[in-house]
Amino acid sequence: MFKLLQRALASMAFMAALAAPQIASAQGMRGPMGYHQIKHVFVITLENEGYDVTFGAGSKAPYLAQTLPAKGALLTQYYGTGHVSLDNYIAMISGQAATLDTRNDCLTFTDFKLTGVTADGQAIGTGCVYPSAIKTLPDQLKAAGKTWRGYMEDMGNDPSREAATCGHPALNAADGTQSAEKPSATAPLGDQYATRHNPFAYFHSIIDSPVCNANVVNLGRLQGDLASAATTPNFVFITPNLCNDGHDGPCVNGQPGGLVSANAFLQKWVPIIMASPAYLADGLLIINFDEGGAAVSKNSSGGYVVTFQGETCCSEQPGPNIGSFPQSAALGPYTLTYNGFGGDRTGAVLLSPFIKPGTVANTPFNHYSMLKSIEEIFGLAHLGYAGQPGLVSFFGCASSDLATTTANQFAVCEGGLK
Repeated sequence: MFKLLQRALASMAFMAALAAPQIASAQGMRGPMGYHQIKHVFVITLENEGYDVTFGAGSKAPYLAQTLPAKGALLTQYYGTGHVSLDNYIAMISGQAATLDTRNDCLTFTDFKLTGVTADGQAIGTGCVYPSAIKTLPDQLKAAGKTWRGYMEDMGNDPSREAATCGHPALNAADGTQSAEKPSATAPLGDQYATRHNPFAYFHSIIDSPVCNANVVNLGRLQGDLASAATTPNFVFITPNLCNDGHDGPCVNGQPGGLVSANAFLQKWVPIIMASPAYLADGLLIINFDEGGAAVSKNSSGGYVVTFQGETCCSEQPGPNIGSFPQSAALGPYTLTYNGFGGDRTGAVLLSPFIKPGTVANTPFNHYSMLKSIEEIFGLAHLGYAGQPGLVSFFGCASSDLATTTANQFAVCEGGLK
């Protein structure tokens, strides 16, 4: 988080890069057999940038901002669901809203103290690691006979911090992965893995099962798994390290970090994924950000005021655990101000053999929309706020809304991507 604040200070002049477009009806895609043609979904999640910085004029990530949208679909109104990081990752695979602990990245890996569950599936309580009764997308996939795997860059580089599979702190202990570790004699490559960017670690239904060691693995496993469609999981979640996801900048290993390193990561891995048999046959790749950036200013005492606007879309609800807004909190020389509970506008990119290149969707989506979309692909029920009435998935349009297009490409429709 401190790296986020440092980068925000360094780039304040850049934050006004491009005015946001007006919200319009979605432009989406539909294949001749619908979205159930998709059998493999890949997600790469990056860190802490707003739409104008990433996709605006002068972006430091031209491959992401220009090259990839020309090959697929740009979602101009995609939003995070909270600040500062972990609550977004949890939302993506479970539909759970923030707790006060997850909103602040769970510096201590505390067990969740469950006091109830709302009618819409939200766990009521405090803490970080949800009880087994709170289910996740991986739980749904397993029950449906589908496969999944999370690929975490750098996990296990320093075995004294975390294991190379299912890496996480001991329950109710301090999280030693909150900061990147520079290269050393004991960890020659350094260790820039962050548990808080690994959502699978925060659910007992996963970490208490042998499936965690089998399915939450180092990124080095990915290329081998992509060798055939049979060995490629139906759901693939990729977390770059703290440098390559854009969180840090500069990085402890001397790399620039920020969007420059995130762009380079995508330039390496996206072509590998897009050349894989599973992607070519029936794949969908989603590239998103956990949350938008922050505005930083100095106060009269020499400290800093960090302001998260907390904008939302899609009638997002705050959940039962975090109270009303605005809120403020002190953290060292920083005063954190949350004007709202949302994660602000980040944008996202979708790539698929079925997507018409150069598609632009201006309908609002968020992390719950993404979860709902993946659940619909695999014929699953909706977890938590993915089941919110009126929430639009990427495929949320009626057949009467479809425009004509060529065979094997999705067509433009109202309300979503179908």
